[in-house]
Amino acid sequence: MPYSRLVDQSVCMLSQCGSDAELAALLDDVARELGFSYFALLHHSSLSRRRTGLIRIDTYPDGWEEELSARRLIGADPVHLASQRTNTGFVWSELGELVPLGPAQRDVLERSVRFGIGAGFTVPVNVPGEPGGSCSFAVRPGADLPWARLRCAETIGAHGFRAARRIHGYPACSRPPRLSRRQLECLRLVAAGKTDWEISRILGLGVETARQYVKSARRAYDAATRTQLAVHGLRDALISFDEAIPPSG
Repeated sequence: MPYSRLVDQSVCMLSQCGSDAELAALLDDVARELGFSYFALLHHSSLSRRRTGLIRIDTYPDGWEEELSARRLIGADPVHLASQRTNTGFVWSELGELVPLGPAQRDVLERSVRFGIGAGFTVPVNVPGEPGGSCSFAVRPGADLPWARLRCAETIGAHGFRAARRIHGYPACSRPPRLSRRQLECLRLVAAGKTDWEISRILGLGVETARQYVKSARRAYDAATRTQLAVHGLRDALISFDEAIPPSG
């Protein structure tokens, strides 16, 4: 089947999926048709949390997620970190150009090969107000990526996540989390580009106390970075554009 036709048919069928099981079966078939061995479509925070509604569908080898958890490497996954830095699909050989690859990140990549996961391609999905996520496709170690079909995978991955969001009820019509006075003060200072040390001086707090207020505000919004926290504050009108400058980190 011509791959343009496969993409068209897949997008149509994805729009009709009514459950995770249907979506998983379809994506597995399409991934193999494109030349991949695995796929993983998920909200990144689903690996460390069991919160209802988070998306998590994959065909990765058994034990891989448990390995990440046991080694406390979930937050170090360079694929997930890189997904926060770009809005287009990327091959894993480009990871070093998107994020620093420290010992923990290299450990994740090395362990993935031992579990049978080789080269891969990831489609980042970052919807304001929702947990960050991605749709990844991977081959077995030693196998070549289907380079000529990566753009097909990018389209299918994006529409696959769109289908998952629909199935899981996103966008959720929910009220923003209620922040305490201190959390709100810290959010505004984060949006103004202040460091935890600067926040502690401005508010008359200890540095660790200020850090914990910022962390608790990030948890309330499920924000992975300070920049995401500031974006949430802008979206919910807790701060104005005049107050915000790009925060570091």
